[in-house]
Amino acid sequence: MDLFSKYIDREAIAAGRFYSAHAEKLEIEIKNMLEEARVKIEEPLPENKDILALIAPHAGYVFSGVVSASAFLQLENLEKRKKIFLIGSSHHTDFNGASVYNTGNYLTPFGKVGVDIEIANALIEKSPVFEFVRAAHAHEHSLEVMLPFIQYFWKDNFEIVPIIISTHRQDTCKQIADVLLPYFKPENLFVISTDLSHYPNYNDAVKVDKTTVEAVLSGVPEALIEQIEINKKLFIPNLATSMCGWTSVLTLMYMMDSKQNSFFYPILYQNSGDAETFSDKSRVVGYQSMAVYAKQSENKFELKEKDKEKLLNLARKSIEYYLNKIKRHVPDTKNYSKSLQTACGAFVSVYVNDELRGCIGRIISKSTPLVEVVADVSVSAACFDNRFTSINRSELDKMKIEISVLTPLRRIKTLDELELGKHGIYIKKGVYSGTFLPQVADKHNMTKEEFVGKCSKDKAGIGWDGWKEAELYTYEAIVFKEE
Repeated sequence: MDLFSKYIDREAIAAGRFYSAHAEKLEIEIKNMLEEARVKIEEPLPENKDILALIAPHAGYVFSGVVSASAFLQLENLEKRKKIFLIGSSHHTDFNGASVYNTGNYLTPFGKVGVDIEIANALIEKSPVFEFVRAAHAHEHSLEVMLPFIQYFWKDNFEIVPIIISTHRQDTCKQIADVLLPYFKPENLFVISTDLSHYPNYNDAVKVDKTTVEAVLSGVPEALIEQIEINKKLFIPNLATSMCGWTSVLTLMYMMDSKQNSFFYPILYQNSGDAETFSDKSRVVGYQSMAVYAKQSENKFELKEKDKEKLLNLARKSIEYYLNKIKRHVPDTKNYSKSLQTACGAFVSVYVNDELRGCIGRIISKSTPLVEVVADVSVSAACFDNRFTSINRSELDKMKIEISVLTPLRRIKTLDELELGKHGIYIKKGVYSGTFLPQVADKHNMTKEEFVGKCSKDKAGIGWDGWKEAELYTYEAIVFKEE
């Protein structure tokens, strides 16, 4: 450490360029962005008490401020965390590792933000992958533009650990994640700074950003790397990068993958073409806010007999509603229990005279309540499964419904972790994926190899042995049906 500059605070170099340099104007600016974000967030978010990390963009507030605001809204009424680990990827300096600021505090128009120099020094002492590179922080805006939002809610009653990552190596990101892992816990908060696609046209940005975000939401680090490479090969005009802070996001994903007790949740997407002023749809930058929440223990989710009865009634009502009115029924979630308002996947199977006439569902539901999933897929199973003849109104009295509510996906490495009859399998390789519900193995008296091989071949379309080079996930199903 440079002892002669030990107490030099970092000036707010982005103030007046990326956001207002005047505290009074900045406060109004942030308040307005928060209110706009509140209106634009369509889905209810999980309880913020379980939040572990936020992902927010770092462009000028006129372009990405509302998306950033949608992330930092999660701080509203949230108990202050002991430390905030602020992580961004370098835009200006090349080195292989992470630079943690340990020579002073950060300044913004709202005042001083304290840096936890003790933790900063501890990181540097623990691993050579951490050091202090003054140039990495001197002109870097990606961390600074996060701070006014945090100060708006928590004033000066928090400390940060500012980290700039500069590397193009996955193994370096993994090393950084390993050092930070002990701090990745509910008493702290991690804030990751990144934008998405740079400079394609508006429509191309929407498409490529969707695939990149889906890779992040998978929670699988390799999926993000693979998707970035796929995006490069699409040769989208003017696409300079899919995610400028991919190393920072990847580091977060490695931490999550190590603990496996957290999940990503998308909040709001926009790109610079959506800005009210200075927008240019021919050349845009994409922005997505996300949050990372601690998973609740599995025994917290259960369906009581009354819940199961309500779901079966809802499925039947939704099918009848569609056949009579040719439009889908959207249930009012307020009329259902907390379990039925939980976001999770489900499959619905419909039978007539004990013969299967449709089976459709969703493996993953990031934000849609279970009741809405069941209402939607029950109609799809009865009327839109092209493997079977659609149900008609004359058959409603003979129809029986079976519902499988799915627990969250769990990544497995070997088939030893798969329990036949208990676990369903979800196989994913690139853009290909497929699943078998747990009951498929029992119904056809399959071995593990047959269960996974047939799913790989018939459902994922990657061949009998394709699963050996794919991502494997298990889940459980709560299965119930009409008498």
